Amino acid sequence: MALASTEKVILGSIAFSIFWVLAVFPSVPFLPVGRTAGSLLGAMLMVIFRVITPDQAYAAIDLPILGLLFGTMVVSVYLEKADMFKHLGKQHNLPPHPFLLALASSANIGSSATPIGNPQNLVIAVQSKISFGSFIVGILPAMVIGILVNALILLCMYWKLLSIQKDKEDAASEGVDEEDMSSHRFSPATMSHCTSPNLQEWNSRFEPMDIQSPPATMNGDANHVESLRNRLTSNENEIRQVLSSAPASARNSTASKETLHDGASQKKHETVPSKEVVSVNGLNDVFPGTYSEGKETPASRYKTILWKSRVYLVTIGMLISLLMGLNMSWTAITAALALVVLDFKDARPCLEKVSYSLLIFFCGMFITVNGFNRTGIPSTLWDWMEPHAKVNHASGIAVLAVVILVLSNVASNVPTVLLLGGQVAVSAAAISAAEEKKSWLILAWVSTVAGNLSLLGSAANLIVCEQARRAPDLSYTLSFWNHLKFGVPSTIIVTAIGLTQIR
Repeated sequence: MALASTEKVILGSIAFSIFWVLAVFPSVPFLPVGRTAGSLLGAMLMVIFRVITPDQAYAAIDLPILGLLFGTMVVSVYLEKADMFKHLGKQHNLPPHPFLLALASSANIGSSATPIGNPQNLVIAVQSKISFGSFIVGILPAMVIGILVNALILLCMYWKLLSIQKDKEDAASEGVDEEDMSSHRFSPATMSHCTSPNLQEWNSRFEPMDIQSPPATMNGDANHVESLRNRLTSNENEIRQVLSSAPASARNSTASKETLHDGASQKKHETVPSKEVVSVNGLNDVFPGTYSEGKETPASRYKTILWKSRVYLVTIGMLISLLMGLNMSWTAITAALALVVLDFKDARPCLEKVSYSLLIFFCGMFITVNGFNRTGIPSTLWDWMEPHAKVNHASGIAVLAVVILVLSNVASNVPTVLLLGGQVAVSAAAISAAEEKKSWLILAWVSTVAGNLSLLGSAANLIVCEQARRAPDLSYTLSFWNHLKFGVPSTIIVTAIGLTQIR
């Protein structure tokens, strides 16, 4: 594709640059509108500058990808509701940065192994006519090694950070345990049972008042103290009788409340309500039926297990359908609607957790990137690099990888595949049929791993970043530069090692 008119090239480059700046720096001082508004602004400028028509802008929106994203986000909401992620993850007060990078980068690398792993692979599988099995055999070794190398890079870069945080956590936990022990040691609520030394201690508090010859003005107080002492002794005997008749496990958790009336000898004992008892082990034997409130009944437990099983089965069915080659978008949407029906509740709370701002961002990005492609700049770049990008030479593979890597991060990986796929295949087919197949696999591998280079390189990066920012218990923003520090070395090393494994 030749370059468009000078006016379209300049205006299209300006619109794309504005989109790129606002996507990379969502809080720039001159226009702090954020990524989503930035993508819509870039799309609007493409239409206003007449780089593309309104109809072309609407046609540029990839509805299957949006449907796939929406469906998978709804499914993930129900998986979270079914405690799947609670069982898979453990909280250790560790920094979220390396774990978010691990999640996004591993998702990108892992998606390269199958034709349905990501949208660009699906395009390649349709255009190249490569079978499902041949695709897996060709890229699976590179994917496995890439995952291991990526994990090793993460450990090397963030080992010190994780170790320091872990030491702080251990120190904090030790301090909390010691403090808890101290507080429990002197807390009346944690006393296991009332023994005679405790009662003797209470009695000793009144010893100063036990005077041989009390003054006349203190006769009333002395009589009152003597009455209290007699009552405490009587209480001690009654408590011993209760403890001797109760099971051993209940002795450590019984307590009594007494109401003393001046001048009265009658005492009334009341059991402490269940919410005030620290340990209730064995109390049902002594006080049957008292502590059954608040416990999950077998029926409710069975109902919860049944509902969670349905969520997991629907998710597994969705994955099997995708592996069978069914339409990715409608498969994900069908699974999402199945979960909504099976939940049998108002779906609004779950649907509100879907990141609609991310879907709008993709709409604007599709239009903006399509307009930039229509300027002819990406195709002109390939025409200049094509003679040096022959796949039958190591140097040609390196050049091709660099071109795909750059374009995937500038124009997105799916448009890069749509733009370069046919041209790369034609160039490789002139050598041999085997080289043509290899060129498609190289395009799939590099365009997918290229998503790890920057925060804007793939949908997985943006989804992880957005979900981490929206999480109420995390609210962490993965910045563009923090991602780039890890993304550049990881992408270069993983891509290079993987290229040696492509067959």
